[in-house]
Amino acid sequence: MILDYVKAFVIGGLLCAIGQILIDKTSLTPAKILVSYVVAGVILGGFGIYKPFAEWAGAGATIPLTGFGNTLAQGVKKAVEEKGLLGAFTGGFTSAAGGICAAIFFGYIIALIFKPKEKN
Repeated sequence: MILDYVKAFVIGGLLCAIGQILIDKTSLTPAKILVSYVVAGVILGGFGIYKPFAEWAGAGATIPLTGFGNTLAQGVKKAVEEKGLLGAFTGGFTSAAGGICAAIFFGYIIALIFKPKEKN
């Protein structure tokens, strides 16, 4: 069990470290790096490479943005099998809806508690 925690910490930390290196050493904006991570997850998930990696790495691979991209890819694949071409447009939304709803809900609750302010 402890090995699972260590593996998740190392893999998640490695993904974050790569992002930080890209921020520090390239002219890429953080938004472009975030989109790149999601697209990489979609591509790796579409080719079936991300699932075995995520099963091995656990939360270290499923929590970062690459995991979100993989979730989108898996949802689209499943929806295309069930609904055809229409599934290509709806599958990603369906598969990621729970996580997106949770992010909106908890973001709203935190905003109510902490009274957000504009940056100066």
